[in-house]
Amino acid sequence: MHAASAAGTSAAAVAEVVGDAEPMPVPHAAAAWEFWRRMGAPKYHVAPMVDQSELPYRMLCRANGATCAYSPMYHARLFHEDLKYRAEFTTCPEDRPLLVQFCANDPGHLLRAAKLVEDKCDAVDINFGCPQRIAKRGFYGAFLMDDLELVEKLVRELVAGLKIPVTCKIRIFPEIEKTLAYAKMIERAGCSVLAVHGRTRDQKNTSEIRADWEPIRRVKAALSIPVLANGNVRHLGDAAELLAYTKCDGVLSAESLLVDPSLFSPSRLRTPYSSAEGVRLLRGYLTNVLRFPVPMRMVKGHVHKLVGGWLSEFHDLRDLVNRGGLDIQGLLDQVVDELDRRVSSLGRTEPVPTLTERARQRLEAERAKQAAIEEQDREAAALAALDA
Repeated sequence: MHAASAAGTSAAAVAEVVGDAEPMPVPHAAAAWEFWRRMGAPKYHVAPMVDQSELPYRMLCRANGATCAYSPMYHARLFHEDLKYRAEFTTCPEDRPLLVQFCANDPGHLLRAAKLVEDKCDAVDINFGCPQRIAKRGFYGAFLMDDLELVEKLVRELVAGLKIPVTCKIRIFPEIEKTLAYAKMIERAGCSVLAVHGRTRDQKNTSEIRADWEPIRRVKAALSIPVLANGNVRHLGDAAELLAYTKCDGVLSAESLLVDPSLFSPSRLRTPYSSAEGVRLLRGYLTNVLRFPVPMRMVKGHVHKLVGGWLSEFHDLRDLVNRGGLDIQGLLDQVVDELDRRVSSLGRTEPVPTLTERARQRLEAERAKQAAIEEQDREAAALAALDA
């Protein structure tokens, strides 16, 4: 049976598992910093994103200012058992530094998966931060906060079994004391770099709930290894503010990088991002896909993130994308080239979404229905007045 839920566990219960909060020697701290320096002390990181931080997108982000990248999160058991699933991990010599991330709740599965990539990356990362329902069902990601002994075992056994460093990505507890104890336990277990997302596992809606930078700052001050900050990085100015406030060694961005892969480019301090640039960035991404093929489901996801606003204005191009049948060169020739031509001729940099014919008909039907209801209400009121 798993330990009590993370939200309800007392600070004393956490301390019972991870030890007291007093500073303790961290024997591998010097090696962790040496590893960090060998990677070039990277400041701007592409966060791990399922189906979205794949090789061609990582390379697009690297070409536009990112200095390190995580792979998508892979399920450790599936990765070592399923050749087709494993084949979705690809890399190349230019794709460095690279952290390959796994989710797992079994140390044996995790180690077997990690051994398959330890010669193809700089470190293996353990996901302790995924808050989604699938992670709850599978008991991995942020739901391992319910079993701190298992968290420690996963880290220790992976560190002992690999010849490359192990890194971890976590979310915070609602209480700062639990968060600090949790981070220190992971550090003592052998983690070389810790990334901290400033939201609890219940705070899933990033558009409505701001990340809390204070716990990240406190973790950085308490640990002896490099610490990365994650949360509220919408543009390069946010990244600079987050680094200044937390004193962390680097920052991660996820959702914002999907919309603007050039978020970490120095040019962003001078020129704010516009939707028109999404067309250029999509061309760069698709060109990468020609070199590094990936499943079309990944490609379509990026197309809609990068130029979704324009596709809401130009429905014929959206239909070309959604219907399928176009290969990557077809997307470049029939969608990107045409979109580039149209956007250039508009004289504006932002789209003006319009309703599809089906949506327009649906809206008109709803309006007619509402008008009929209002007319019935007026007739009923008139009859009631006559009766009075």
